[in-house]
Amino acid sequence: MLLFVCGMKIPAMIRRRHDPLLRAACLLLLSAGCLMIFAAPDSITTLNQFTGIPNLAAPVVYATTTAFSGATLLLIVNWRPAPPGQTQRWSRMCVTAYGCTILALAALFWAGNTPVTQPALFDAYYATTPYIREMIVTYLLAQGLAMAAASALCWRWSKEVHGSLRAGLRILAPAYLIIVCYDALRLTAVAARWTGHNLDFLVDRVTPTLAAPACILGALGFVIPLTGPRIAETARAVHQLWQLAPLWHALQEISTPGAIRAPLPWWRTHPAVLLTARKTALYDSLLALTPYCDPAAREAAYHQARQQGDDEDHAAVTADAAMILIAREQQRTTPGPPPDATHSWIRRPPDLIPLSRSFASPVVRELVHGSSLQKAAHHD
Repeated sequence: MLLFVCGMKIPAMIRRRHDPLLRAACLLLLSAGCLMIFAAPDSITTLNQFTGIPNLAAPVVYATTTAFSGATLLLIVNWRPAPPGQTQRWSRMCVTAYGCTILALAALFWAGNTPVTQPALFDAYYATTPYIREMIVTYLLAQGLAMAAASALCWRWSKEVHGSLRAGLRILAPAYLIIVCYDALRLTAVAARWTGHNLDFLVDRVTPTLAAPACILGALGFVIPLTGPRIAETARAVHQLWQLAPLWHALQEISTPGAIRAPLPWWRTHPAVLLTARKTALYDSLLALTPYCDPAAREAAYHQARQQGDDEDHAAVTADAAMILIAREQQRTTPGPPPDATHSWIRRPPDLIPLSRSFASPVVRELVHGSSLQKAAHHD
Protein backbone atom coordinates (compact mmCIF):
# COMPACT_ATOMS: atom_id res chain seq x y z
CA MET A 1 0.00 0.00 0.00
CA LEU A 2 2.86 2.36 0.78
CA LEU A 3 4.45 1.70 -2.60
CA PHE A 4 1.05 2.08 -4.28
CA VAL A 5 0.54 5.51 -2.67
CA CYS A 6 4.11 6.43 -3.66
CA GLY A 7 3.32 5.45 -7.26
CA MET A 8 0.23 7.66 -7.20
CA LYS A 9 2.45 10.59 -6.14
CA ILE A 10 4.81 10.22 -9.11
CA PRO A 11 2.79 12.44 -11.52
CA ALA A 12 2.61 15.18 -8.89
CA MET A 13 6.34 14.85 -8.25
CA ILE A 14 7.03 15.21 -11.98
CA ARG A 15 4.89 18.36 -12.13
CA ARG A 16 6.39 19.77 -8.93
CA ARG A 17 9.91 18.43 -9.21
CA HIS A 18 11.28 21.36 -7.21
CA ASP A 19 9.00 20.77 -4.21
CA PRO A 20 11.30 19.45 -1.43
CA LEU A 21 8.43 18.48 0.86
CA LEU A 22 6.83 16.32 -1.84
CA ARG A 23 10.18 14.70 -2.66
CA ALA A 24 10.75 13.94 1.02
CA ALA A 25 7.26 12.44 1.35
CA CYS A 26 7.78 10.23 -1.70
CA LEU A 27 11.19 9.11 -0.43
CA LEU A 28 9.63 8.23 2.92
CA LEU A 29 6.85 6.23 1.26
CA LEU A 30 9.32 4.43 -0.99
CA SER A 31 11.78 3.55 1.78
CA ALA A 32 9.00 2.51 4.19
CA GLY A 33 7.38 0.30 1.56
CA CYS A 34 10.67 -1.35 0.68
CA LEU A 35 11.47 -1.81 4.38
CA MET A 36 8.15 -3.61 4.95
CA ILE A 37 9.06 -5.98 2.12
CA PHE A 38 12.75 -6.58 2.80
CA ALA A 39 12.47 -6.89 6.59
CA ALA A 40 9.91 -9.70 6.47
CA PRO A 41 11.47 -13.03 7.57
CA ASP A 42 10.38 -14.80 4.39
CA SER A 43 11.91 -12.04 2.28
CA ILE A 44 15.20 -12.28 4.16
CA THR A 45 15.40 -16.02 3.57
CA THR A 46 14.39 -15.71 -0.09
CA LEU A 47 16.91 -12.95 -0.80
CA ASN A 48 19.75 -14.92 0.78
CA GLN A 49 18.86 -18.06 -1.18
CA PHE A 50 18.27 -16.22 -4.45
CA THR A 51 21.61 -14.40 -4.45
CA GLY A 52 23.60 -17.24 -2.94
CA ILE A 53 25.38 -14.74 -0.66
CA PRO A 54 24.97 -15.58 3.04
CA ASN A 55 23.23 -12.78 4.95
CA LEU A 56 23.09 -10.37 2.01
CA ALA A 57 19.64 -9.44 3.26
CA ALA A 58 21.22 -7.87 6.35
CA PRO A 59 22.93 -4.91 4.61
CA VAL A 60 19.89 -4.54 2.32
CA VAL A 61 17.57 -4.23 5.32
CA TYR A 62 20.01 -2.01 7.19
CA ALA A 63 20.48 0.28 4.18
CA THR A 64 16.71 0.51 3.69
CA THR A 65 16.25 1.22 7.41
CA THR A 66 18.87 3.96 7.21
CA ALA A 67 17.18 5.44 4.14
CA PHE A 68 13.85 5.39 5.98
CA SER A 69 15.43 7.11 9.00
CA GLY A 70 16.98 9.79 6.83
CA ALA A 71 13.75 10.27 4.87
CA THR A 72 11.80 10.64 8.11
CA LEU A 73 14.15 13.31 9.40
CA LEU A 74 14.18 14.99 5.99
CA LEU A 75 10.38 15.10 5.90
CA ILE A 76 10.16 16.63 9.38
CA VAL A 77 12.80 19.24 8.49
CA ASN A 78 10.92 20.27 5.33
CA TRP A 79 7.50 20.01 6.94
CA ARG A 80 8.29 22.21 9.94
CA PRO A 81 8.09 25.97 9.22
CA ALA A 82 11.56 27.51 9.13
CA PRO A 83 13.53 30.03 7.03
CA PRO A 84 14.16 28.55 3.54
CA GLY A 85 17.94 28.86 3.86
CA GLN A 86 17.99 26.94 7.14
CA THR A 87 15.70 24.23 5.74
CA GLN A 88 17.94 23.79 2.70
CA ARG A 89 21.09 23.51 4.83
CA TRP A 90 19.54 20.92 7.14
CA SER A 91 18.19 19.00 4.16
CA ARG A 92 21.59 18.85 2.47
CA MET A 93 23.23 17.74 5.71
CA CYS A 94 20.63 15.04 6.20
CA VAL A 95 20.92 13.69 2.64
CA THR A 96 24.73 13.77 2.75
CA ALA A 97 25.02 12.13 6.17
CA TYR A 98 22.59 9.29 5.53
CA GLY A 99 23.76 8.77 1.95
CA CYS A 100 27.31 8.31 3.22
CA THR A 101 26.03 6.02 5.97
CA ILE A 102 24.39 3.73 3.41
CA LEU A 103 27.64 3.55 1.43
CA ALA A 104 29.55 2.78 4.64
CA LEU A 105 27.15 -0.08 5.46
CA ALA A 106 27.77 -1.66 2.05
CA ALA A 107 31.56 -1.27 2.37
CA LEU A 108 31.65 -2.74 5.88
CA PHE A 109 29.60 -5.76 4.83
CA TRP A 110 31.87 -6.58 1.91
CA ALA A 111 34.91 -6.13 4.13
CA GLY A 112 33.55 -8.53 6.77
CA ASN A 113 32.76 -12.24 6.73
CA THR A 114 29.34 -13.71 7.54
CA PRO A 115 29.39 -17.39 6.50
CA VAL A 116 26.50 -18.58 8.71
CA THR A 117 23.05 -17.39 7.72
CA GLN A 118 21.22 -15.74 10.62
CA PRO A 119 17.80 -14.41 9.54
CA ALA A 120 16.67 -13.52 13.09
CA LEU A 121 19.79 -13.17 15.27
CA PHE A 122 22.21 -11.46 12.89
CA ASP A 123 22.88 -8.48 15.19
CA ALA A 124 23.76 -10.60 18.21
CA TYR A 125 25.48 -13.48 16.37
CA TYR A 126 27.92 -11.22 14.50
CA ALA A 127 28.30 -8.62 17.27
CA THR A 128 32.00 -9.45 17.67
CA THR A 129 32.89 -10.02 13.99
CA PRO A 130 35.31 -7.40 12.60
CA TYR A 131 33.70 -4.89 10.26
CA ILE A 132 30.28 -6.50 10.73
CA ARG A 133 30.05 -5.23 14.30
CA GLU A 134 30.84 -1.73 13.00
CA MET A 135 28.12 -2.13 10.37
CA ILE A 136 25.58 -3.15 13.02
CA VAL A 137 26.48 -0.30 15.37
CA THR A 138 26.48 2.19 12.50
CA TYR A 139 22.95 1.42 11.35
CA LEU A 140 21.57 1.30 14.91
CA LEU A 141 23.15 4.64 15.81
CA ALA A 142 22.04 6.24 12.54
CA GLN A 143 18.47 5.14 13.08
CA GLY A 144 18.44 6.01 16.78
CA LEU A 145 19.83 9.51 16.24
CA ALA A 146 17.36 10.23 13.42
CA MET A 147 14.38 8.99 15.43
CA ALA A 148 15.44 10.88 18.57
CA ALA A 149 15.90 14.09 16.56
CA ALA A 150 12.56 13.60 14.78
CA SER A 151 10.80 12.98 18.10
CA ALA A 152 12.29 16.12 19.63
CA LEU A 153 11.37 18.21 16.57
CA CYS A 154 7.80 16.89 16.57
CA TRP A 155 7.32 17.54 20.27
CA ARG A 156 8.81 21.05 20.07
CA TRP A 157 6.73 21.89 17.01
CA SER A 158 3.55 20.55 18.63
CA LYS A 159 3.79 23.32 21.25
CA GLU A 160 3.45 25.93 18.50
CA VAL A 161 0.42 24.55 16.64
CA HIS A 162 -3.11 23.39 17.42
CA GLY A 163 -5.81 21.07 16.14
CA SER A 164 -5.16 17.95 14.13
CA LEU A 165 -1.56 18.91 13.34
CA ARG A 166 -0.76 19.09 17.03
CA ALA A 167 -2.47 15.75 17.64
CA GLY A 168 -0.50 14.14 14.81
CA LEU A 169 2.80 15.49 16.09
CA ARG A 170 2.02 14.36 19.63
CA ILE A 171 1.45 10.85 18.25
CA LEU A 172 4.58 10.86 16.07
CA ALA A 173 6.86 11.87 18.95
CA PRO A 174 6.27 8.68 21.02
CA ALA A 175 6.23 6.57 17.85
CA TYR A 176 9.79 7.66 17.12
CA LEU A 177 10.77 7.13 20.76
CA ILE A 178 9.61 3.51 20.47
CA ILE A 179 12.06 3.07 17.59
CA VAL A 180 14.77 4.65 19.74
CA CYS A 181 13.99 2.03 22.40
CA TYR A 182 14.21 -0.63 19.68
CA ASP A 183 17.71 0.53 18.77
CA ALA A 184 18.77 0.85 22.41
CA LEU A 185 17.71 -2.71 23.21
CA ARG A 186 19.55 -4.08 20.19
CA LEU A 187 22.67 -2.13 21.12
CA THR A 188 22.37 -3.55 24.62
CA ALA A 189 22.33 -7.10 23.23
CA VAL A 190 25.34 -6.30 21.02
CA ALA A 191 27.27 -4.77 23.94
CA ALA A 192 26.45 -7.82 26.06
CA ARG A 193 28.17 -10.03 23.47
CA TRP A 194 31.24 -7.79 23.70
CA THR A 195 31.45 -8.46 27.45
CA GLY A 196 30.81 -12.19 27.16
CA HIS A 197 27.16 -12.13 28.19
CA ASN A 198 24.10 -13.37 26.32
CA LEU A 199 21.07 -11.12 25.93
CA ASP A 200 20.06 -12.47 22.54
CA PHE A 201 16.40 -12.61 23.57
CA LEU A 202 16.31 -8.83 23.22
CA VAL A 203 16.97 -9.23 19.50
CA ASP A 204 14.65 -12.05 18.49
CA ARG A 205 11.88 -11.83 21.11
CA VAL A 206 11.62 -8.35 22.62
CA THR A 207 12.42 -5.84 19.87
CA PRO A 208 10.11 -7.41 17.23
CA THR A 209 7.15 -6.65 19.52
CA LEU A 210 7.93 -2.92 19.25
CA ALA A 211 7.51 -2.84 15.47
CA ALA A 212 3.70 -2.98 15.39
CA PRO A 213 2.97 -0.09 17.80
CA ALA A 214 5.64 2.05 16.16
CA CYS A 215 4.12 1.46 12.70
CA ILE A 216 0.55 2.07 13.87
CA LEU A 217 1.40 5.26 15.75
CA GLY A 218 3.56 6.47 12.87
CA ALA A 219 0.77 5.93 10.36
CA LEU A 220 -1.76 7.69 12.60
CA GLY A 221 0.65 10.56 13.18
CA PHE A 222 0.91 11.26 9.45
CA VAL A 223 -2.73 10.52 8.59
CA ILE A 224 -4.39 12.69 11.26
CA PRO A 225 -2.91 16.04 10.11
CA LEU A 226 -3.84 15.20 6.50
CA THR A 227 -7.40 14.06 7.15
CA GLY A 228 -8.15 15.90 10.40
CA PRO A 229 -9.20 19.26 8.90
CA ARG A 230 -11.44 17.56 6.34
CA ILE A 231 -13.03 15.36 8.99
CA ALA A 232 -13.53 18.36 11.28
CA GLU A 233 -15.10 20.36 8.45
CA THR A 234 -17.44 17.47 7.64
CA ALA A 235 -18.34 17.06 11.31
CA ARG A 236 -19.13 20.78 11.64
CA ALA A 237 -21.28 20.66 8.50
CA VAL A 238 -23.19 17.61 9.74
CA HIS A 239 -23.73 19.25 13.12
CA GLN A 240 -25.03 22.45 11.53
CA LEU A 241 -27.33 20.45 9.25
CA TRP A 242 -28.71 18.78 12.34
CA GLN A 243 -29.16 22.17 14.03
CA LEU A 244 -30.96 23.56 10.97
CA ALA A 245 -33.33 20.58 10.71
CA PRO A 246 -36.27 22.22 12.60
CA LEU A 247 -36.10 25.34 10.42
CA TRP A 248 -35.70 23.26 7.26
CA HIS A 249 -38.72 21.11 8.04
CA ALA A 250 -40.78 24.23 8.72
CA LEU A 251 -39.81 26.12 5.54
CA GLN A 252 -38.97 23.52 2.90
CA GLU A 253 -42.50 23.68 1.42
CA ILE A 254 -42.48 27.47 1.12
CA SER A 255 -43.10 28.68 -2.41
CA THR A 256 -40.03 30.59 -3.64
CA PRO A 257 -40.76 31.94 -7.16
CA GLY A 258 -37.59 32.55 -9.15
CA ALA A 259 -35.35 30.53 -6.83
CA ILE A 260 -33.70 27.45 -8.32
CA ARG A 261 -33.33 24.43 -6.07
CA ALA A 262 -31.22 21.69 -7.60
CA PRO A 263 -31.87 18.26 -6.09
CA LEU A 264 -28.93 17.20 -3.94
CA PRO A 265 -29.27 13.64 -2.61
CA TRP A 266 -27.69 13.54 0.85
CA TRP A 267 -26.09 10.12 0.28
CA ARG A 268 -23.86 11.39 -2.56
CA THR A 269 -23.43 15.06 -1.66
CA HIS A 270 -20.65 16.29 0.60
CA PRO A 271 -22.14 17.69 3.84
CA ALA A 272 -20.42 21.06 3.32
CA VAL A 273 -22.03 21.43 -0.13
CA LEU A 274 -25.36 20.27 1.23
CA LEU A 275 -25.09 22.81 4.07
CA THR A 276 -24.43 25.68 1.66
CA ALA A 277 -27.37 24.67 -0.52
CA ARG A 278 -29.64 24.31 2.50
CA LYS A 279 -28.70 27.74 3.87
CA THR A 280 -29.33 29.28 0.44
CA ALA A 281 -32.74 27.60 0.25
CA LEU A 282 -33.62 28.79 3.75
CA TYR A 283 -32.69 32.37 2.94
CA ASP A 284 -34.76 32.12 -0.25
CA SER A 285 -37.71 30.91 1.80
CA LEU A 286 -37.32 33.72 4.32
CA LEU A 287 -37.11 36.23 1.47
CA ALA A 288 -40.30 34.82 -0.03
CA LEU A 289 -42.04 35.23 3.34
CA THR A 290 -40.90 38.82 3.79
CA PRO A 291 -44.09 40.40 2.29
CA TYR A 292 -46.19 38.37 4.73
CA CYS A 293 -44.15 39.24 7.81
CA ASP A 294 -46.03 41.62 10.11
CA PRO A 295 -43.88 43.73 12.46
CA ALA A 296 -46.88 44.04 14.77
CA ALA A 297 -46.98 40.28 15.26
CA ARG A 298 -43.26 40.29 15.94
CA GLU A 299 -43.57 43.11 18.43
CA ALA A 300 -46.33 41.28 20.30
CA ALA A 301 -44.26 38.08 20.37
CA TYR A 302 -41.22 39.99 21.58
CA HIS A 303 -43.10 41.53 24.51
CA GLN A 304 -44.60 38.20 25.50
CA ALA A 305 -41.18 36.52 25.39
CA ARG A 306 -39.72 39.27 27.55
CA GLN A 307 -42.58 38.88 30.02
CA GLN A 308 -41.77 35.17 30.25
CA GLY A 309 -38.22 36.00 31.34
CA ASP A 310 -36.21 35.78 28.09
CA ASP A 311 -33.28 38.13 27.70
CA GLU A 312 -33.26 40.68 24.89
CA ASP A 313 -31.39 38.58 22.31
CA HIS A 314 -33.31 35.38 22.95
CA ALA A 315 -36.61 37.24 22.93
CA ALA A 316 -35.74 38.82 19.58
CA VAL A 317 -35.01 35.43 17.99
CA THR A 318 -38.18 33.97 19.49
CA ALA A 319 -40.20 36.87 18.08
CA ASP A 320 -38.65 36.33 14.63
CA ALA A 321 -39.61 32.65 14.72
CA ALA A 322 -43.17 33.42 15.76
CA MET A 323 -43.56 36.06 13.03
CA ILE A 324 -42.17 33.66 10.38
CA LEU A 325 -44.57 30.91 11.40
CA ILE A 326 -47.52 33.30 11.14
CA ALA A 327 -46.23 34.54 7.76
CA ARG A 328 -45.99 30.92 6.57
CA GLU A 329 -49.61 30.31 7.44
CA GLN A 330 -50.66 33.54 5.72
CA GLN A 331 -48.78 32.59 2.55
CA ARG A 332 -50.53 29.23 2.52
CA THR A 333 -54.00 30.79 2.92
CA THR A 334 -53.46 33.79 0.63
CA PRO A 335 -53.76 32.82 -3.06
CA GLY A 336 -51.66 35.72 -4.33
CA PRO A 337 -49.47 38.51 -3.00
CA PRO A 338 -50.79 40.07 0.20
CA PRO A 339 -52.97 43.13 -0.37
CA ASP A 340 -50.74 45.24 1.83
CA ALA A 341 -47.06 44.24 1.53
CA THR A 342 -45.60 47.61 2.41
CA HIS A 343 -44.07 46.26 5.61
CA SER A 344 -40.89 44.33 4.91
CA TRP A 345 -38.78 42.34 7.31
CA ILE A 346 -35.45 43.92 6.44
CA ARG A 347 -33.78 44.39 9.77
CA ARG A 348 -30.77 42.12 9.25
CA PRO A 349 -30.03 38.71 7.74
CA PRO A 350 -31.13 36.30 10.48
CA ASP A 351 -28.70 33.91 12.11
CA LEU A 352 -30.19 30.60 11.03
CA ILE A 353 -28.91 28.44 13.87
CA PRO A 354 -30.55 30.34 16.78
CA LEU A 355 -33.64 30.80 14.63
CA SER A 356 -33.84 27.06 14.04
CA ARG A 357 -33.47 26.38 17.77
CA SER A 358 -36.40 28.71 18.40
CA PHE A 359 -38.52 26.79 15.91
CA ALA A 360 -38.00 23.69 17.99
CA SER A 361 -39.03 25.51 21.16
CA PRO A 362 -42.56 24.98 22.53
CA VAL A 363 -42.52 28.64 23.62
CA VAL A 364 -42.79 29.73 19.98
CA ARG A 365 -45.79 27.50 19.36
CA GLU A 366 -47.49 28.86 22.47
CA LEU A 367 -46.85 32.40 21.27
CA VAL A 368 -48.12 31.68 17.76
CA HIS A 369 -51.33 30.14 19.03
CA GLY A 370 -51.85 32.91 21.57
CA SER A 371 -54.79 35.16 20.98
CA SER A 372 -52.76 38.37 21.05
CA LEU A 373 -50.54 37.20 18.18
CA GLN A 374 -53.48 36.04 16.15
CA LYS A 375 -54.96 39.52 16.49
CA ALA A 376 -51.58 41.09 15.66
CA ALA A 377 -51.30 38.93 12.56
CA HIS A 378 -54.54 40.42 11.21
CA HIS A 379 -53.71 43.94 12.27
CA ASP A 380 -54.21 46.68 9.66
